[in-house]
Amino acid sequence: MPGEEAFAEINPPAKKSGRRPARPRRKKSEAVSPAEEIAAEGITDSAVSEVPEHPEAVVEKAATLDQVGEKVKRPSRSRGRRKPAPENIDIQDEEKSQGQELSEVVAEKAAIPDQVVEKAKRPSRSRGRRKPAQENIDIQDEENDEVPDVEDEKVVKGTISRLLINAEEPEECRIALLEDGRLESLHVSTVAKEHTKSNIYKARIVAVESNLQAAFIDYGTEKNGFLPFSEIHPEYYRQDVSEKTLKLIEQHQWKNLNINEVLERGQEMLVQVVKEEVGNKGANMTTYLSLPGRCVVLMPGSDSAGISRKISGEERRSQLREIMDSLEIPEGIGWIVRTASFDLTEGSLAKDVKYLLKLWGEIKGKGQAMDGVGLVYQDQDCVLRFLREHFDPEIKEILVDDLAAMEKVRDFIEMLPDKQRNTKVRLHKGARPIFNQYNVEDQIESIYQPQVFLPSGGSIVIDPTEALVAIDVNSGSTGKGQNFEDSIFKANMEAATELARQLRLRDLGGLIVVDFIDMRSQKNIREVERQVKVAMKRDKAKVDISRISKFGLMQISRQKLGAPVEALNYQVCPHCIGRGVVRSVETLALFYLRRMQTGASRKMVGRVECRFPLDVAHYLLNNKRHELIDLENRHKISVDIIADPALKPADHEIIFHKGETDRQVKES
Repeated sequence: MPGEEAFAEINPPAKKSGRRPARPRRKKSEAVSPAEEIAAEGITDSAVSEVPEHPEAVVEKAATLDQVGEKVKRPSRSRGRRKPAPENIDIQDEEKSQGQELSEVVAEKAAIPDQVVEKAKRPSRSRGRRKPAQENIDIQDEENDEVPDVEDEKVVKGTISRLLINAEEPEECRIALLEDGRLESLHVSTVAKEHTKSNIYKARIVAVESNLQAAFIDYGTEKNGFLPFSEIHPEYYRQDVSEKTLKLIEQHQWKNLNINEVLERGQEMLVQVVKEEVGNKGANMTTYLSLPGRCVVLMPGSDSAGISRKISGEERRSQLREIMDSLEIPEGIGWIVRTASFDLTEGSLAKDVKYLLKLWGEIKGKGQAMDGVGLVYQDQDCVLRFLREHFDPEIKEILVDDLAAMEKVRDFIEMLPDKQRNTKVRLHKGARPIFNQYNVEDQIESIYQPQVFLPSGGSIVIDPTEALVAIDVNSGSTGKGQNFEDSIFKANMEAATELARQLRLRDLGGLIVVDFIDMRSQKNIREVERQVKVAMKRDKAKVDISRISKFGLMQISRQKLGAPVEALNYQVCPHCIGRGVVRSVETLALFYLRRMQTGASRKMVGRVECRFPLDVAHYLLNNKRHELIDLENRHKISVDIIADPALKPADHEIIFHKGETDRQVKES
């Protein structure tokens, strides 16, 4: 889908002299690295697997061999007990799959001479119990922990694509992409959760932490932003640095610099939001600004130039380089040609560049004139932002339920070249809400449920936690009447496709651990890994996928593009504080009874006044009446229990009145 960019590598930057070096230069004929595209364009691709920590970093791609095959020779049959027929069948399948892998490896050996193909003989069969074939597979998995790329694999899309925009209510804007009626992408923007990603602010450094090699900045919001040293442009370095520090700067030895030597509190700078605030964590910022357009991204403060890898054909890439070189782009401003430019004319590119240069001039002027910190540039609204990043000419129809939003969509379509204007834009006038009309509401509601059912009767259970996202695959009724291994393989294949879709829809990021159902066949394991890789190719986030381990676990690292969809529409439960469980009535009643006993043992307590939730108060009065009477008699006090239906399960109030002076000690 356009907007999902992946770029070629950057050559090492050339050395430049001077006290305030600009970002390392790069020949404009070279393509840009995935990392620079991520920082500049705010987009990612599943094919990108490395992000350099600083401008001088060079992305090195190492050819890796998918798996080392083992040539297996069956030993002679021993005189021991004959093994059951199903086990022999499994082993034959195992050897067949291993032989196929060996032939593939040998075929690749000519193209990759640095790789080593290991040949191993299976040890002779002992008279003891035969170990399952999975043990050999586990050893191979540990030797190569990466799933091979599947760049040649085409992602299957639906034949009918429809984009629905629900912008009728000012508090919330929802955009859904359907393929053959199935929800494939969802974007939600609410007034309560303001979108700040890609916004540009004037900020001031409030703290410099050498142990973190980062600075905390005030940019006009409640929480300070987090600015890593690797995201600070050299133009913001102090002038009065030592000769040693200056030499390191001139040699681009960024990792050897100490942030305290080049930055100080009170410095002002322009910063851009890379990742929004999540929970108690502030936003991640960068000083390497980027201004994305529909077909070009401009990067002020950089001389980098690149073209999307997804624009194939050297002839077309050369044409785009010549067009961009002919445009009047000032020195010190880099550019990236996006995938959407694959069939654009010189006039369209020039128009986009002209608009972005004018925008940069306005941002720079406003930042220089602004006193203090605050917002300098706000990214486009949710409708135009979604179209800029996700629009695909294959979308047949766009339906909008708001007249103002429809005009924005039409203006956007009019700016596209003639070849990309086939999409129809219509205003939804039906009596039913637009999402109900096309059966989208039920699909959206399923996003907020932990269990997702698979076509053949299985299911996956998604459980996000603070540390990671756990996904469990259950076979359910999959493959009833079929071979056990085949039914398990079918459930895992369906789960591989669905989990990729759910990660996109729910916008879950960080570490994801998938617990697949255990499989014996190495061929099936490799097919499931490949299916996950293919399904993830549609994801705009950067994704790294490991092989399935000997425990049946696959680890996936997915870049967090923003807060999960659930966080935009749900709030923490006030009763359980997000834990999902509350104490039982019996446990709470005993806990409060002990608190009363402890407080009553103090001297000068004359009366205990308690206010409990309704069910807890009823339990104490009905089931613990004898204990309450014993408490009153033993300490010569009175105990008053009030049932308050307005209290939450864990809320309570216990007041100890002291003797005749009626002094109070309140516990809650």
